[in-house]
Amino acid sequence: MTDEDLLALAATLAERAAHAINAIRAAGFAVERKSDASPVTEADRIAEALIVEGLRAATPDIPVVAEEEVEAGILTALAPRTWLVDPLDGTREFAAGHDSFAVNVGLVVEGRAHLGAVAIPATMEIFGGIAPRGLAWKRDAAGQRPIRARAIPAAGATILASRHYSDDPRLDRFLEGRRVAEVIKIGSAVKFCRLAEGAGDLYPRFGRTMEWDTAAPQALLEAAGGRVAGFDGAPLRYGKPRFENGAFLAQGAATA
Repeated sequence: MTDEDLLALAATLAERAAHAINAIRAAGFAVERKSDASPVTEADRIAEALIVEGLRAATPDIPVVAEEEVEAGILTALAPRTWLVDPLDGTREFAAGHDSFAVNVGLVVEGRAHLGAVAIPATMEIFGGIAPRGLAWKRDAAGQRPIRARAIPAAGATILASRHYSDDPRLDRFLEGRRVAEVIKIGSAVKFCRLAEGAGDLYPRFGRTMEWDTAAPQALLEAAGGRVAGFDGAPLRYGKPRFENGAFLAQGAATA
């Protein structure tokens, strides 16, 4: 399968998962707690099963690492090409009745975010990108069109901050000395999508994230001309112990 075929597969499965999540949201659901006290719902599990089954059927040669399987102790050996799946990124947002949650299906190649699809169920926006090709797009009710990250406007940067970490003093220190137009507090990979389509400029992340949280949206943003790197400037890489990311800065087309 070509990169275009793989992205089409990821986008189709992310979209199907988004519809499944919306159906569960409409019907009502219970919220449980995982071993790390983070929330999980039926929507997480059903969406993951749909995506994982689809990926393994279509690409049996590419291993799949998925959040809820890892939580259940199912550890898949990594390969030069590996799918990373977060079936419901932003479960806290979903459980709280907010709309900023997403479905992430990303492909990592040799430790780099290569391509990915991100679906936003609440608005049924589907984003896709192939990082090495510089090819990124958005599909919604108006159709599919190319997207591109923007340079920071003269009026100042729009900062996208994690809603659950918006009182982190490190955010205040990050903002010091910067020309800031506004700070928007939202959850999940939706922030990457807004950067990729030119609706924001910087997303500093200081709290813990996992590789399945970032693989698809990083590929999308970099395909749109943006960048994701640690605060030391090193690109965010994959295949780390326990799949944990360090702090990072996601940005649009301008140097931060």
